Amino acid sequence: MKAHLKEGDPIATRRAALQIVSTVLDKHQPLDQTLEQSQAFNDLPETRDRAFTRMIATTTIRRLGQIDDLIRRASSNPNREVSPPLLKQILRIGITQLVFMDVPDYAAVNTSVDLADENRLSKTKGFVNAVLRRIAADGRDWTAKQDIPRLNTPEWMLRKWVEDYNLKTAIEIGQANMAEPPLDLTLKAGEDVEYWQSHLQAELLPTGSLRVQKSGRIEDITGYSSGAWWVQDASAAIPAKLFGDITGKTVADLCAAPGGKTAQLAAQGAHVIALDRSARRLVRFRENMERLGLQDNVTTEAADAAVWRYLSGLDAILLDAPCTASGTLRKSPDVAWIKDENDLKSLIDTQKRILENAAVLLNDKGILIYCTCSLFKEEGEYQIQKFLENNKNFSRVPITPSEIGGFSDAVTSQGDVRILPYHMTALGGMDGFYIARLRKN
Repeated sequence: MKAHLKEGDPIATRRAALQIVSTVLDKHQPLDQTLEQSQAFNDLPETRDRAFTRMIATTTIRRLGQIDDLIRRASSNPNREVSPPLLKQILRIGITQLVFMDVPDYAAVNTSVDLADENRLSKTKGFVNAVLRRIAADGRDWTAKQDIPRLNTPEWMLRKWVEDYNLKTAIEIGQANMAEPPLDLTLKAGEDVEYWQSHLQAELLPTGSLRVQKSGRIEDITGYSSGAWWVQDASAAIPAKLFGDITGKTVADLCAAPGGKTAQLAAQGAHVIALDRSARRLVRFRENMERLGLQDNVTTEAADAAVWRYLSGLDAILLDAPCTASGTLRKSPDVAWIKDENDLKSLIDTQKRILENAAVLLNDKGILIYCTCSLFKEEGEYQIQKFLENNKNFSRVPITPSEIGGFSDAVTSQGDVRILPYHMTALGGMDGFYIARLRKN
């Protein structure tokens, strides 16, 4: 499905898109961070220009495997690597416009040639022109025959999904990751659900999140400035609901930024100690708590959750552990290309260390909820299995479908929650997620 967006200054938007894609793919910097820090992107004068640029960059990264396959098909020497890297990025964003966006062929080709020229790649202008004109002629036919899930998923990632689930599920995950995610909102406790559902023309999901089809700036949606809601994927909104009554209890959110789960806990009446390793992230975190009017229920600390200590025991702990974020490829397609198996191994060790520390911090009879936005069982099911084997004073408290709106497809035989991106496809899908609830005996 092609994106339909208009833009103003044609070369400025492509220049910004090129800079974003190059930073993400060549320097392995996260897309969200790159967009936030890109001067070329933020200097674009019109909202529509920024939307157009973001669409080029995001689509290029989401469809990267398909795009590179098209480059090979269109090249006279398909086995030769395109270099320098900037030339490959110019081709990639040109192909995105030709095949996956509603951009006239001449505009996509001419601006790509201009980008080559202004980046001291004048000698490649003929090559850029030839490749893109070949794709303008044949690219859509080639795309119809591509194996989309396989091409757009790194081989190691697809292999692990096959090992963890099966080939059919792995393909369905890969296909689901091609869709742009909808916008989910979590209402602050006490807000009138029916009012906001009607006012925002939102769909109320079985899990309790509001799904809206609004476009444009989040800050412009009614209710943002008054702190009635915050943006949070429907999957991510589930863990904080699984503690039961936490009014007046002391709860640690061990990896708290960006703050959605802390906000849920605080709005339910808990006193929340919110940790994050980054003092910089906590600045924005505190601003969000103030916007929501929840700052009095939240204490923040810049600390490493693997070694942090608390003077007395905690009633409950929420650990949304650092992970590969492999369940979030719909909204963060860059994750597939900037992380690898070495990152996975390192993160598994980090999760283990934080879990072991959480075991010490928690009061007897306290509840620990562990979750990750990962699809890899090594970061979810297998991590918890090993933890329970090594910590006999903890036991699983099974989660029931009735606690998550009757969403029975997501509840495993052991009582954990395993959400896959194609769950609730008819409603727009969800982030991949794993949740386990444990009690200290």
